[in-house]
Amino acid sequence: MTDVDAVVREAFGGGASVEGRVRLPGGASRETWALDVVTPDGVRHPLILRSGAEGGLGAGLAAEAGLMRAAREAGVPVPGVVAAADSYVLMERIEGETIPRRILRDDAFREARPRLAAQCGEALAAIHRMPLSALPQADDGSDDPLEQWRAALDAAGEPHPVFELALRRLAAARPERGRRTVVHGDFRNGNLIVGPEGVRAVLDWELAHAGDPLEDLGWLCVKAWRFGSPLPVGGFGSYDDLVTSYEKASGHPVDREALRWWETFGVLKWGVICVVQARRHLTGESRSVELAAIGRRVCENEWDLLAMLEENPLR
Repeated sequence: MTDVDAVVREAFGGGASVEGRVRLPGGASRETWALDVVTPDGVRHPLILRSGAEGGLGAGLAAEAGLMRAAREAGVPVPGVVAAADSYVLMERIEGETIPRRILRDDAFREARPRLAAQCGEALAAIHRMPLSALPQADDGSDDPLEQWRAALDAAGEPHPVFELALRRLAAARPERGRRTVVHGDFRNGNLIVGPEGVRAVLDWELAHAGDPLEDLGWLCVKAWRFGSPLPVGGFGSYDDLVTSYEKASGHPVDREALRWWETFGVLKWGVICVVQARRHLTGESRSVELAAIGRRVCENEWDLLAMLEENPLR
């Protein structure tokens, strides 16, 4: 259990007090707390504390905080970082909604929904302006995302012919290498704080890396993040909404065929992640109903891949 008071004292000094604290659900290896901190001058600070969970992985949060600071400088909407160490990051609490089904259905977001895809394009353009030096590890340009997920699938030791087919098709139709930028790595509906006016903040930077910026755009279009909506971009917008906004904000054209390749890659990647996560439960590494339930998502991604490859064979 995180010593919340100790973290607050370290960040604000001994005179600060925590007058409200709620542990938020979610997170297998990290804790998230909503805090109300009052400093000696009587100012109330609504904050979020993310820290290493007991027995979990706490390292890396200082690097994540550094990315968020760089993102803020680049114009990305992110919470301001108040304090950080390798085992925690304390940041501003941004009010709003993160649950996708509410964002896509509730009347409170009716006016925001038509704006979200364009706002995501603007936010992604800002992310891709961030300096590569903001990443915690130097980029040597040697990574191959297809090989990374091929290796992950092989390590699972399970037969998944649809994923093997997708890997071959993607390898054969790989687009020419484009720009190399900071890539958020998990930019999607569910990692955005949304208010009635639209996107307020981009969350969850722990998967940021160097790569093709279209990886982020394709990931946002993966069917799993539509949550039953027919609209391809996060369940709230069209490809044109996203691409037009991104091109205007970034000054770089988007190759629609390359975007389709990265969307297909994203469905494959999510399918392999579901295999890996389910196996964590099945092998006893981390017994979890959530991890067990994610196993049923594997066949959904296989079906989605077959439909995509039939529509666009990637030959």
